[in-house]
Amino acid sequence: MTLGPLRGLSRRGLLTAAAGSALGLTGCSSAVAQRNASVDRAAYGPDPSQFGELYLPARIPLATVVVIHGGYWADGFVAEAMQPMCRALQADGYAVWNLEYRRIGGGGGWTMTFDDVAVGIDHLTTFDTVDTSDVRLVGHSAGSTLAAWAASRRDTTPGGPSAVTVTRCVSLAGILDLAEASRLRLGAGSVDLLMGGTPAQVPEHYAQGDPIQLVPAGCAVDCVVAVDDEVVPREQSTAYVAVAEAAGAPATLHEVPGDHSAVIDPTSDAWDTVSALIE
Repeated sequence: MTLGPLRGLSRRGLLTAAAGSALGLTGCSSAVAQRNASVDRAAYGPDPSQFGELYLPARIPLATVVVIHGGYWADGFVAEAMQPMCRALQADGYAVWNLEYRRIGGGGGWTMTFDDVAVGIDHLTTFDTVDTSDVRLVGHSAGSTLAAWAASRRDTTPGGPSAVTVTRCVSLAGILDLAEASRLRLGAGSVDLLMGGTPAQVPEHYAQGDPIQLVPAGCAVDCVVAVDDEVVPREQSTAYVAVAEAAGAPATLHEVPGDHSAVIDPTSDAWDTVSALIE
């Protein structure tokens, strides 16, 4: 079979062409045609919070999306909040890894929460059903801290450089300037609990864990803010974008309708923008 006619196609185009060829050769009984969408839970460590939910579509995945929930990194908030988003992305053709991690009050903090995110994302390399050459990170609120941080991993951060190729990061109502969030006492002091102290007390922690101090990230970062968000100040996103732009790094601010939760709701007016940025 010649690959000449496929030259210049995107990876999505190549996958679509490959699926079409398989159907043409083997008919409706092919594995491509009969594959079922699935959701499976997999552990990446021994702690009960060290797991992810892997959503696979009923087709060859377009890419792999890692979804990280928020909740000020506190033990009372769980990955279940992101399940509607995960199902929507699965229906759009993505493999989705809904990542849980140790949180404040449940064994998390510095560096455990960050270690879990690093190990949890790298765990994707153990699956033969996902593409680790095109991994897109999506975080909501405090989960955006972890997503933007994971997009910025390097030798000096917990877990070291990423074992997967991160091609895009989408921050949804994100907390991206931890030092300022500490000063403002966002989440009633949750930042200091996560980081093990204030920026003045543990500056080395912030140097390794604060997304705004790790600019430039290893990929483009899109920061989505909702006009009626009363939970996380928009300045958390605007400050990050300003620092990234000053460094010549690709970062863009996007404003959408709705409140803090609208950005993760597939039925909201904000979803078209969110899904387009992931794509």
